Amino acid sequence: MQARLLLEDGTLFTGLGFGADGQSAGEVVFNTGITGYQEVLSDPSYCGQIVTMTYPLIGNYGITRNDFESISPFIHGFVVRRHEPVPSNWRAEYTLDRLLKEYGIIGISEIDTRMLTRKLRHFGTMKGILTTGSERVEELQERLGLTPLMTDQVARTSTKSIFSSPGEGERIVLIDYGAKSGILRELTKRGCDVIVVPQDTTADQIRRLKPDGIQLSNGPGDPKDVPHAAETIKELLGEYPMFGICLGHQLFALACGADTSKLT
Repeated sequence: MQARLLLEDGTLFTGLGFGADGQSAGEVVFNTGITGYQEVLSDPSYCGQIVTMTYPLIGNYGITRNDFESISPFIHGFVVRRHEPVPSNWRAEYTLDRLLKEYGIIGISEIDTRMLTRKLRHFGTMKGILTTGSERVEELQERLGLTPLMTDQVARTSTKSIFSSPGEGERIVLIDYGAKSGILRELTKRGCDVIVVPQDTTADQIRRLKPDGIQLSNGPGDPKDVPHAAETIKELLGEYPMFGICLGHQLFALACGADTSKLT
């Protein structure tokens, strides 16, 4: 099955499709991990993005239920140099191809991911559209031009209700901006009494939980798309110990008066 990836600058990559059929647009980015493709696929931080893996062989150790970072993936496409359809690992429960099919994610292989990565590194991330169909390039360009980048990824990936993971240690309020499950797992492993709250939880609601500390999670998108989060953090500064990861750290910086900008 043929698949194509068209970038907004007109660059067209043609390769082999795997995973789901269809068409999907998003921001094209790259990840340099040698292992951990399942964690990348299921990390909410990649919501709305088409992820390119720079390591050339992907799928070789399969998929296992213990390595997910969220209940379901949020990415809009997966780009690899070589897709291995038959995994060889004692932990593998099923294949990468099956995972992508199950969640409707398009994959493309057999393209020059080194060239694509260098382009993204030099010119910055850009919009792209993945398709397994036979649309004309002009049609894809028009559709891509009419497709805006997402700005509500945090709301899409955050928990919608408060829940707890009881422990005997310090009470940690984990503000979920699109948290990886590994954060909750590691806090729980250390005996913390963890309460996970949605991204739009107010400062007063957090105070009522009487935390010993506050964890600001990772998450997708631009921190400036969630100004309410920075305002909440600013209101709580100095009252509780805080620690930020990824997007949470960027929101922490905005709350402290610093600025953020996108790398190009």
